[in-house]
Amino acid sequence: MESILTDNAVAPATHKEDLRHRRHTLRKDRNWIQKLGVGLQALLESRIAAASVHGDPHIYDTGLFPWTAELEKEWPLVRAELDRVMIFRDRMPSFQDILKEVGAIQKDNQWKTYFLAGIGMDCTENALRCPETMRLLGKIPGMSTAFFSILSPGKHIPAHRGAWNGILRLHLGLMVPEPRESCRIRVGNDFHSWTEGRAFIFDDTFNHEVWNDTDGYRVVLFVDFARPLRQPWRWFNERLMRWGALAPFLREAGEKQKKWQDLLWKNR
Repeated sequence: MESILTDNAVAPATHKEDLRHRRHTLRKDRNWIQKLGVGLQALLESRIAAASVHGDPHIYDTGLFPWTAELEKEWPLVRAELDRVMIFRDRMPSFQDILKEVGAIQKDNQWKTYFLAGIGMDCTENALRCPETMRLLGKIPGMSTAFFSILSPGKHIPAHRGAWNGILRLHLGLMVPEPRESCRIRVGNDFHSWTEGRAFIFDDTFNHEVWNDTDGYRVVLFVDFARPLRQPWRWFNERLMRWGALAPFLREAGEKQKKWQDLLWKNR
């Protein structure tokens, strides 16, 4: 789905072009209806950016979000729960098994997911295995989506952008293989390597790309949460996220998640 994953065919990160943008500029083959939709989204996103409490950077200072301190302090509890479910990694769904639109940027089974929360999703059985993680997630204002994002050795996620700038994304490093500099994310023109126990917050509507050029698994707690906005845009954003549960692609993703969850925990 174009509004979820866009600009997939993009120049390498070493290209001189400034990639710190959220505009849908890298595709040229749109019809007039698609161009109209992209234009409308760009207009709305410009209003959201202007109403942002913390400005409109592509990468955020975690100090702006006081709740990250507790998340980082108690990260070993999350890691312990991850360790207990990682033994089932091979039985977990790949991301495109849940959200088919991810198939635009992934064809293999090297990006696994363990969903804990999602718009329109029933993640009850998964969440029961991770009570401390769920307790901490409950302290994140406007949390809408959370899962363990598991990248296999050598995995590359090509350049893309997210659906809507009314949310921000947090990665909490849980398993970061060495050398750390070979396990990294590019957001815009800036590179970041994860650290176990440290949070990283960014706006995923800026062009971004991921590499795990190591021999180990990289796992982060992947969380989407509502971007702090001034009124009336906060009200608008909250309603939009709530209505999102009615979207056909999210209903389909919820059904798939429930089937994979039941399969994972059947007779356990």
